[in-house]
Amino acid sequence: MNSLVNFLLESGISLSLFALAFLLFLRKETFFRTNRLFLLLSVTFSLLLPLVAIPVYTAVPTTLPEITVTPYRNLLETVIISSHKISGTVESFVLSSRLLVMLWLAGVVVMTLIFIFRIVQIVLIVRKSKTEDRAGYRLVLTGKENPPFSFMHSLFIPENHTEIPGYDRIIRHELEHIRQGHTFDILLLDILLIFQWFNPLIWLLKRAVRENHEYLVDRAVIDSGVTPEEYKEILISQVAGIPVYAASHFNYSLLKNRFTMMTRIPSKKMARAKIVAGILIALALVVVFACEQKKKSPDQGATPNDTVSLQKLDTGFVISGNPEELQKISELLQSGEFEVAPETKNGSTILVLKEKENTLPETDEIFVIVEKMPEFPGGERELRNYIAKAIDYPKPAVEKGIQGKVYVTFVVAKDGSVKNAKVVRGVDPILDKEAIRVVSNLPKWTPGEQRGKKVNVSYTVPISFVLQ
Repeated sequence: MNSLVNFLLESGISLSLFALAFLLFLRKETFFRTNRLFLLLSVTFSLLLPLVAIPVYTAVPTTLPEITVTPYRNLLETVIISSHKISGTVESFVLSSRLLVMLWLAGVVVMTLIFIFRIVQIVLIVRKSKTEDRAGYRLVLTGKENPPFSFMHSLFIPENHTEIPGYDRIIRHELEHIRQGHTFDILLLDILLIFQWFNPLIWLLKRAVRENHEYLVDRAVIDSGVTPEEYKEILISQVAGIPVYAASHFNYSLLKNRFTMMTRIPSKKMARAKIVAGILIALALVVVFACEQKKKSPDQGATPNDTVSLQKLDTGFVISGNPEELQKISELLQSGEFEVAPETKNGSTILVLKEKENTLPETDEIFVIVEKMPEFPGGERELRNYIAKAIDYPKPAVEKGIQGKVYVTFVVAKDGSVKNAKVVRGVDPILDKEAIRVVSNLPKWTPGEQRGKKVNVSYTVPISFVLQ
């Protein structure tokens, strides 16, 4: 589900930006073929973008195999952590809201049923009508109530079409739709809309594609020798009728724009430079979504004077040194085993480390199954959401291409606190420490009970780190 949310978000953002670029810069230009290519490439690019991951560094990434784990008792559902924090944060929000998920699924079901119904509508028209195979297309003679339209390689026209003024121009119009394969463009967008129905810019993109199709066909018909005035009269005479989904047909709402385009002075060649906006958007999207974040290697920038000193006290340890080095040490030590507190002493920054009292006495009995199991505030779903929000995918792991699933066991103690957190199946020390840090700092649970007494109960949580 996480991957699906990420796909919908990234492809939706990409499609929206391209739709805005088209509407702002290219819609009123007369480069109709270029515009069609721009629209189709925008859709293709947006569908492929979430599947692309471009490493910034040339080093070969360390891809770790899936870990085979024996079944653990009290094994919680896997928490998935994405290397893209922006996507991961939104994913967690969406997945945490059952209402949003159900609403999206309901929309998908409705859009799918509408798509199927309207395809069936066309199939039924074909079955009820007379058909004739012609050179390069199939002629379907429909009832008088249906206006002329085309779908795939079929041309639908009323049986009394010879009585319609200018019917040969109408046939020429629809044959252009068939010849240029416009149905495939519409079907692609209709399938995309099933999943992106909530995005208003996708609907505008579909309208722009249909509109551009009509411009292309109008240009072809006029270039064949039909005068614009005669062609306009034919279009006006055909606006009545019931439009058929996923088909090319005469549409009154587009007539005004089409008439304007017929008489518009062709755009200057320099106007093609506006397509650069689309290229810039594509590059920006690749950088944001497809490229892994680049950061200076830990060994870069260090100088011989960077020293760290450690002093043992009765209550713990004191570490002093360069602030940058102290930050690195703090990140490494915040694994749940120490409490790290930065302080200022004699004008210098120091770190005070104290061991946490997060382990149970060895004599304490730990249960696996009890009469009343411990409960995290809000339930297991909230537990997964808490871990997903609290964990940061370590940047060194992203840079090195490290991913995998970390299994952490812990004990919910009698007082509800989390104790004895440790990795039982790890991936890499970088990921293991981050998983331990978050699990060790989980808020208190409602403790488990056995025979009316509060007891210690063991759990295991898998945390899957996934590079995007």
